[in-house]
Parts: sequence; C-alpha cells; structure tokens
Amino acid sequence: MKASYLACAALLVLAVPGIAQQHDAKQQGANNGARQAHQAPPVRGPKAYTGVPKAGGTNRNYSDKDGHPNAPHVDGKTWVGHDTGREDANYHLDQPFAHGRFTGGFGREHEWHLGGGGPGRFWFNGWYWDVASFDVGFCNGWDWNSDDIVIYDDPDHIGWYLAYNVRLGTYVHVEYLGT
Repeated sequence: MKASYLACAALLVLAVPGIAQQHDAKQQGANNGARQAHQAPPVRGPKAYTGVPKAGGTNRNYSDKDGHPNAPHVDGKTWVGHDTGREDANYHLDQPFAHGRFTGGFGREHEWHLGGGGPGRFWFNGWYWDVASFDVGFCNGWDWNSDDIVIYDDPDHIGWYLAYNVRLGTYVHVEYLGT
C-alpha cells in the first residue's frame, strides 16, 4: 500500500514540470502576437553582416530623410537600421539570456522611466541592463536619469532586446542583466 502511494507521488512530481512548461508555452504564444504588432520585424532572407561598422554612424548613414537622426531609429512602423539579420556577429551572445528573461512588459503600452547609469549599466524599476558595445555610439544623446524607453524583443538577435528612446525616436540593442 505504501509503495503505491510512493509511486503515485513520484509520478505527480515528475509530471508537474511538463505541465508547467506546456502552460508557459501556451501563455507565451498568446502574448507573442500582441508584442510583435509593433516590434521590429525579423529580417527576411539570408542577409548577412557586411562588415560595415555601425557604431557612431561613421561608415553607414541611417538618416533616410531630412531631419532624421544618423542612428538606428523608427520611421512610422519601419525600424531603420535593423537589417543585418540573424548572422550579424556583432550581436552574437555565447550565452543568450544568461541573466534570465525580462518579463516586465513589452511594447509601446509599457513605457519605462530611466533611473540612472549609462550605456555600461542602466536601470529602471529595479531591472538592470547594458547597451551592446556595438551600439554605444547611438545612445550618446540619451538622458539616463529621465528619458522614457520602450523595450521590444529582438526577433533576429537571440538574447538581445531593443530599447527605443521615446524622446529621440532612436533605439539600441540592450541585454537584460536581471534585478
């Protein structure tokens, strides 16, 4: 009798993680459609990194129209400059999501007020981030103590997010460092 109780208990313990993962996958699928409505679309086709440095904008012009910044930015619903695709070695991480995944909220309905720091480490709401070294030159106009940003999943570069500066209309790749 005791053995049957132990066997049932063992089966339940082993089944719980599988049930939880299945529930989490369904939940992510439900939220993913809402998130992707305004995030950068994945690059289509085999575009690979061309070797043209982007930091500082010295060798690539992002100013697609008069008055637009010479930095990756959003023009309406178009993410200008997010076109190097999945094979861009500058955004490769050996351990994507090494500090966990950000769960605070994505998209324009979640604006976050920067609380301090700089490109090497900044924060809001107790969550810590850093800017991709290749993008540091694109955030030199950011006010790290007061700008509002919006976080998006990066569909091409696994482990990275896109931080969109609401005031400037520009964005950079950022890595979540945890709480």
